[in-house]
Amino acid sequence: MSPALRLTLQAFGQFVRTPTLGRRVAALLALALLLLLTVNVAVFVMIGRTAEFNDTVEQVQQVRLTSRETLIRLVDAETGQRGFMLTARPEYLAIHEQAVRDLPDLLSELDALTTGDPDLEPRVERIQDLAGQRLDVMDRTIGLVRTGRIGEAVGLIRGGQGKALMDAIRVETAAIDEIQFTRLQFRTRQSEWAGHVTVIANALGGALILVLAGISVWLIRRYVIEIQDARAALDRLNAGLEHQVRDRTFELTRANEEVQRFAYIVSHDLRAPLVNVMGYTSELEQAGKVIDRQIVTIETRAPRSVDPDAVAAVREDMPEAIGFIRASTEKMDRLINAILKLSREGRRNLVPELLDMTAMVRSIADSVRHQTEAADAEVVVEPLPVLESDRLSIEQVLGNLIDNAVKYLDPSRPGRIVVSGEETAGGWITYRIAGNGRGISDRDHERIFELFRRSGRQDRPGEGLGLAFVRNSVRRLGGDITLESELGKGSTFILKFPTRLILPAVGDRP
Repeated sequence: MSPALRLTLQAFGQFVRTPTLGRRVAALLALALLLLLTVNVAVFVMIGRTAEFNDTVEQVQQVRLTSRETLIRLVDAETGQRGFMLTARPEYLAIHEQAVRDLPDLLSELDALTTGDPDLEPRVERIQDLAGQRLDVMDRTIGLVRTGRIGEAVGLIRGGQGKALMDAIRVETAAIDEIQFTRLQFRTRQSEWAGHVTVIANALGGALILVLAGISVWLIRRYVIEIQDARAALDRLNAGLEHQVRDRTFELTRANEEVQRFAYIVSHDLRAPLVNVMGYTSELEQAGKVIDRQIVTIETRAPRSVDPDAVAAVREDMPEAIGFIRASTEKMDRLINAILKLSREGRRNLVPELLDMTAMVRSIADSVRHQTEAADAEVVVEPLPVLESDRLSIEQVLGNLIDNAVKYLDPSRPGRIVVSGEETAGGWITYRIAGNGRGISDRDHERIFELFRRSGRQDRPGEGLGLAFVRNSVRRLGGDITLESELGKGSTFILKFPTRLILPAVGDRP
């Protein structure tokens, strides 16, 4: 048994075992279909019986008509014979001869109609034999009349042989007619009985179907009532959930604002001691230079009077330590600035407006033209669908992505960055920024969107905050960003935004 058939049988068994409304309605429909099939079979049988009855009636009538027509032709032949004997006029003989010509065809047709019938076939053979004898008697009397022996012809007629033959033919014809009439009555009664049975079956089937329809309507009505009750309960539950969602949204929004304020305060407070460190580092550097000048003066007046370790500390160790301190403080300053940027962006109110995306992206491309020209690269901006969103956020997102695409171009081939877009189903717009730069390995596709995380060779300036800022901004605009990239071939950043920016309505706690 194939897996598909096994799953189908399991699903059907589960459906049969589960007492649901669908199973009940399906059972009722199956029963109704079975009743309709039964009624259709009864009607089909009745139609077959009717057709058989019609064939029987036609055959019976044909046999009766043919047997009577045969008898009539024999009577016509006898009439023409007697008229010719009495008048010797040829027109009577013509009647006789016409009847004699018609009789073979009638007898053949009668024989074909009754072949294989045990009741009629012997009687038809008897009629054929009697008709032949009767025609032979007629031919002899006509021959005698033609030769002038009228007395002998009259004597032959008075002998009664012809009458006896005709009486026998009439008896056989009447028997055939009686047999066919009896058969016709029997078939008629059978047809009437079958018709009554069919009518009763149709009536019972119709009544049962009406009953099943009533039960189905009752079940469906009860099911609809249950659905309405469940929907009302669901509406009440949804109302409670919406209330909880509003409460949670308010709490999350307030918590997010507190986190942003905390990040801002911490970053702002960190900047003050950092500025002090940077300032004292500069003073320490100046002090080192003053000490170095004093050492030079002392060595000029009294060579080798200064300890070499002190000279090495002033001229080598101190500048190296100051360099490390300055590099660290500068890096910390950049990190603090990035955190402040994220915090300010999260607290900034979004302002939706209709944006000409083609013009915006071309303006961004123009701003990096000096970099693309220096790298022998080009930025291709295809016609883009308009978007209703926050201008500053969109400019920052696209600016970061295009700047990254330019920054990480592969110097071994001409650079090409293509920006395209299209409207998609469900009220969304998709933009693609595709570049043929270094590319990003599969394991880093998600990591590059994390704070302070970078991918590949660290030979470009940056702290790993740009893409984190991009994803945060995209999500705040109700969109999504994904990456398609292959190491050594290039990367495509896919942005998906709603056609219209819907700002969350967060009011006071209800």
